[in-house]
Amino acid sequence: MMILTEKTNNTFLNYFVLFVWGILLMEVGLGQNQIREIKVGVVLDLQTNFSKICLTAINLSLSDFYKDYSNYSTRLVLHVRDSMEDTVQASAAALDLIKNEQVSAIIGPRNSMQAEFMIRLANKTQVPTITFSATSPLLKSIKSPYFVRATMDDSSQVGAIAAIVKSFGWRSVVAIYVEDKLGEGIMPYLFDALQDVKVYRSGISPKVNDDQIENKLYKLMTMQTRVFVVHMASSLGYRVLQKARKIGMMEEGYVWLLTNGMTNMMRHNDHGRSLEAMHGVLGLRSHVPKTKELKGFGLRWKKKFEKENPMMGNDTELNVFALWAYDSITALAMSVEKANTKSVRYDNPIALANRRTDLGTLGVSRYGPSLLKVLSDIRFNGLAGEFNLIDGQLESSKFEIINFVGNEERIIGFWTPSNEFVNANSNKTMSFSKERFVSVIWPGNSNVVPKGWETPTKGKKLRVGVPVKRGFLNFVDVKKDPIRNAVTPTGFSIDVFKAALKELPYSVIPQYLAFNSSDQSYDTMVQQLYNGMYDAVVGDVTIIANRSLYVDFTLPYTESGVFMLVPMKDSKNKNTWVFLKPWSLDLWVTTACFFVYIGFIVWILEHRVNTDFRGPPHHQIGTSFWFSFSTMNFAHREKVVSNLARFVVIVWCFVVLVLTQSYTANLTSFLTVQRFKPDVITMKDLIKNGENVGYQLGSFVHELLKTQGFLESQLKPYNTSEQCDELLSNGTSKGGIAAAFDEVAYLKVILFQFCSK
Repeated sequence: MMILTEKTNNTFLNYFVLFVWGILLMEVGLGQNQIREIKVGVVLDLQTNFSKICLTAINLSLSDFYKDYSNYSTRLVLHVRDSMEDTVQASAAALDLIKNEQVSAIIGPRNSMQAEFMIRLANKTQVPTITFSATSPLLKSIKSPYFVRATMDDSSQVGAIAAIVKSFGWRSVVAIYVEDKLGEGIMPYLFDALQDVKVYRSGISPKVNDDQIENKLYKLMTMQTRVFVVHMASSLGYRVLQKARKIGMMEEGYVWLLTNGMTNMMRHNDHGRSLEAMHGVLGLRSHVPKTKELKGFGLRWKKKFEKENPMMGNDTELNVFALWAYDSITALAMSVEKANTKSVRYDNPIALANRRTDLGTLGVSRYGPSLLKVLSDIRFNGLAGEFNLIDGQLESSKFEIINFVGNEERIIGFWTPSNEFVNANSNKTMSFSKERFVSVIWPGNSNVVPKGWETPTKGKKLRVGVPVKRGFLNFVDVKKDPIRNAVTPTGFSIDVFKAALKELPYSVIPQYLAFNSSDQSYDTMVQQLYNGMYDAVVGDVTIIANRSLYVDFTLPYTESGVFMLVPMKDSKNKNTWVFLKPWSLDLWVTTACFFVYIGFIVWILEHRVNTDFRGPPHHQIGTSFWFSFSTMNFAHREKVVSNLARFVVIVWCFVVLVLTQSYTANLTSFLTVQRFKPDVITMKDLIKNGENVGYQLGSFVHELLKTQGFLESQLKPYNTSEQCDELLSNGTSKGGIAAAFDEVAYLKVILFQFCSK
């Protein structure tokens, strides 16, 4: 038995207290250094190069983040599942992660086809599902708040596609797309963006073989349109472009425009594609700012990727989806640290009799709502640019416009969400289409902008009726080749029609059909157009009310109106004394008297004070009359001294000016205008006198004259301007006509040929 003294007891008590205190301090320290692990599922097609590239970026994102934020109390722990490029397997992988691992979030899936079930599963279990590569706009229709798209969906690029098409003036395009959620999702948005452009759809099955691709492309070759917008997986798209080059659809005149996903992934593939097969193709690509962080990450990623995948070679490169995957993990790690981690578990429902399946017994994450709320507010500058979620989707950024030249990707311009183009060289916003882009190399190594259409190899021709005329062939002249049975029209009206066809943004092949009838009635030709014998009629067809009830007319391109043409009287005056005609005899006598009178007045006022008007009587008389008559040409040289005489001369000079100008005007009129006097003044005179009048055979003027009161016996037809001239020259008395009624265009032709008459 051991006996403890008081001193021993005190010492033992002190040691005991120190021991307990040490234990408490250790517990506190352990509590402060405790790390909370948050499970995150990753669903990718692990056998593809794409997923391997992205998975390396995801792992690097975790190591980089916790290296910079080692003081964080949370750590993401990845649970990776292989979806095996199968929609059902992807759904099964997500179900396994939620049911067995009870993950707090899921990264994936790879594509839009795998996403639909996973989104619905996430919505049911309140587990946020973050995708960095599922871009189909159709996924919006599910309307799940737990679906987060850390990438831009395909609808964000249709504005850029439309801007490019309209910038080059193309009026129709063919959208070649894959017939699944990826391809069909963009179509409604593309149609809306290209409202002023004709869009043709051409779907391709995702399981199509090379022969079927070739047959599809051959059908597209029969169309006029030569602008193709391609939207599908890059592996399928590359096969389409290879076949297009093989059959000659990569020659000059063709345009190929690739969407964002294809352009980003065209170099990244499972078999090492060469971009030389895409020479001259345009593409859209999400713009990624070139930063020091991105450059450093690229070096570290390449080193890690080659170490993890030694069999893949060293030519594999990063893509924008891997950068979005990196930023997604960064955003998720930041959100987990800020969210409340006290309830990182699931509420398991009771398995009822009618809920015996796996889906019926799934739990609901308590952590999901708080994690989603924090994730929606995360903002930072990531490797791919600014990370900012708006309504669960990454905010749109500007796109690069790429031109594939050889094995290179040349940036020729940028398109911003404000619908503006930025030149790649000047980095300035450009309003003119020629300045928006750096020089583009088109298919066929051409520098000329394709017009967007060509004459199709098989196409319906436009049946164009052309009147056969006997005269006025400068408007329409039809020549027929009896061997080839081909109609070749010429003339002003045909030239206008051909010029209009050249301005169309598509090809129209006219097939000219001759209209030939005994009466040459244009009303009959218009009726045949209405009945469907022709698709259009080209010629000197006048727009009148009753014809407009059946057919549509273009805008008129010549002066319209019906005029009367009559012969000119030969009133040419051959009298030698014609220069006396402008004034009457009274005016001549009065003017002569005034000349004498003014000379006398000036002599009276000047001869006493002016030496010029002195001398012998005959000298004074001659000087006075010379002075008066010389004022007619303002050539008087004698000085006028008296103020009264000066006043008289001023008034007289004004009178002489009026007289000379009046004489000149009257003489000019007498020698020119007064010669051109018509035989007939009005239509009423013709009707009253029973004169014959002419009209062009087949013209509507025939009925117009009858409505004005002319009898049928008074109407004489003519076919040519020569016949019209002959009829007018003969007159009514010799079986001709007194006047011709026709449209102004034809009358101008007659006047041009016979203007002297």
